[in-house]
Amino acid sequence: MNSPVRKWMFPALAGGLVVAGLVYAFWPQPVPVDISLVDRGPLTVTVEDEGETRVRENYLVSAPLPGRVLRFDGDVGDPVQAGVTPLATIRPSDPAFLDQRTRSELEAAVKAAEAGRTQTAAELAKLEAAFDFAEAEYKRAKPLAEQGTISQSRLDRALMEMRTQAASVQTATANLAVRDFELERARAALLDPGAPASTPPDTCCFIVTAPVSGRILRILHESESVVTAGTPLIEIGDPADLEIVADLLSTDAVQASEGDAVIIDDWGGGKPLNGVVKRVEPFGFTKVSTLGIEEQRVNVVIDITDPHENWQRLGHGYRVDVRIVIWQAEDVLRVPLSAIFRQGPDWAVYVVENGYATMRRIEVGQMNTHLVEVLGGLQHNDAIILHPGDRITDGTRVTSRDTL
Repeated sequence: MNSPVRKWMFPALAGGLVVAGLVYAFWPQPVPVDISLVDRGPLTVTVEDEGETRVRENYLVSAPLPGRVLRFDGDVGDPVQAGVTPLATIRPSDPAFLDQRTRSELEAAVKAAEAGRTQTAAELAKLEAAFDFAEAEYKRAKPLAEQGTISQSRLDRALMEMRTQAASVQTATANLAVRDFELERARAALLDPGAPASTPPDTCCFIVTAPVSGRILRILHESESVVTAGTPLIEIGDPADLEIVADLLSTDAVQASEGDAVIIDDWGGGKPLNGVVKRVEPFGFTKVSTLGIEEQRVNVVIDITDPHENWQRLGHGYRVDVRIVIWQAEDVLRVPLSAIFRQGPDWAVYVVENGYATMRRIEVGQMNTHLVEVLGGLQHNDAIILHPGDRITDGTRVTSRDTL
């Protein structure tokens, strides 16, 4: 090789290598992506929220009358028998403290009752004296009438007078008893709190018994105290007869119907429980969320259909998660939810074809938090991109991260 060729061959080769390196460095590299295949399988759509267990029929026992409730010795969970187990003992409460004006008025009422009794006693003594005189007159007139000294009519008048005076004595005696009771009542109104009662304690108590058989759920009034009529004392029910109430958003509640299957999760057991929607209440209410947002909620009542031995450790007021099945199918064409995105008014995915991302509009049906039903636009085993980012556009070269 002659000298001129040598002079330009090596610089040209070096320049070619530099250009090739620059081309390789700036040539677009495939974007690594996660790829999944379109498959067929079951799809279940649910409405999810928190629920709370409650005894189906719980009874709140209240004080039927005012008085002093004695301390309750039972414990939560104790069994009770209808009409037998005592739940509360109520005694009459102590009298209230008297202010000076009320005490003066009551003391005056006592003096008035004493004066009335004295007056009635004097009238009784007067009538008793008149009866004694009439009786004596009759006894004197009776032998005289037998001898014919006086007429029979005079004897009859003497008998009538004696009987009239006897009736007057009986009336006055009854009036005196009334005055005694009035005096006793006036003196009782002056009793101070803590004064000894005249009636033995064993004869002045009212016993409240259990209305139904079950167990004690809550003790609302344990210590001895004075209560008014209607004060809640004890709540009882049967913990083996539970139901679940979940307050759903009204937009979710309208999708649930009576008889829908329910999956009960996170209740503390080893596996989910099965249930069924018993009732969707027709009345909504406003509830403030933890973020301070007012939400319209609707109570949905759920029955547990699994045997009691599978959930016997559940009790009243326990928290659970419920998933109400509003739609399900056993064989649908489906893709992960993370693969679809909005393209104007339509849904779309990126399909991998010959190493390039191709955007394809699709028609979707039902969806849950993980999967989406595909009604059109995709075929079984099509490769699609999961979590497409802003680096992915129509025609971008891609490669699976699994091959890196």
